[in-house]
Amino acid sequence: MADLKLDLLFVPTYTVMTLGVMDASVYPDPDPIVANPLLTITPPGFPPVSIPFVIQELNLLDSTDLEITELGGELPLPDGIYYFRYSIEPASTNFVEKTIVRVDNLQEKFDNAFMGLDFMECDSSIKKQATVQLNTVYLLMQGAIAAANNCAPDQAVKLYTQADKMLNKFLANGCGGMSKCSC
Repeated sequence: MADLKLDLLFVPTYTVMTLGVMDASVYPDPDPIVANPLLTITPPGFPPVSIPFVIQELNLLDSTDLEITELGGELPLPDGIYYFRYSIEPASTNFVEKTIVRVDNLQEKFDNAFMGLDFMECDSSIKKQATVQLNTVYLLMQGAIAAANNCAPDQAVKLYTQADKMLNKFLANGCGGMSKCSC
């Protein structure tokens, strides 16, 4: 019989509107009866919210679930550091805490910038410069994710901010200031 080991898995939903949280716990019984499974989430810039957690399933959460908006007024979830605490009774001893950085809004902006490049219209040097700039943004985004995964939230925010500024400049300058590049 396995020992109790609580764990969470964060599942990509490929939309800025939802957050996927899956119970990846190991329970002693294949059909466990779990007392008061509770997920407490602190989204960036908002107070913590505690919600019932459906065990052994994927829980899809939106801005209403996180008490950022009211029902019917759902908005994209903010990027930034999210803190999670999953607990079952007795909560003082049976819990797991995780920290992630959400970059879905930045990823969507990056995807739009990348797809906006008309590589057929650009000459070789312009394509190369635009590619280098977008690759740098991508590496900064991945660095932010890695920092958050390794308990370095300040570094994650710093890398995220740098990626966002660089991508905004890239977009504002029409492919990094290259007038021939179609964005």
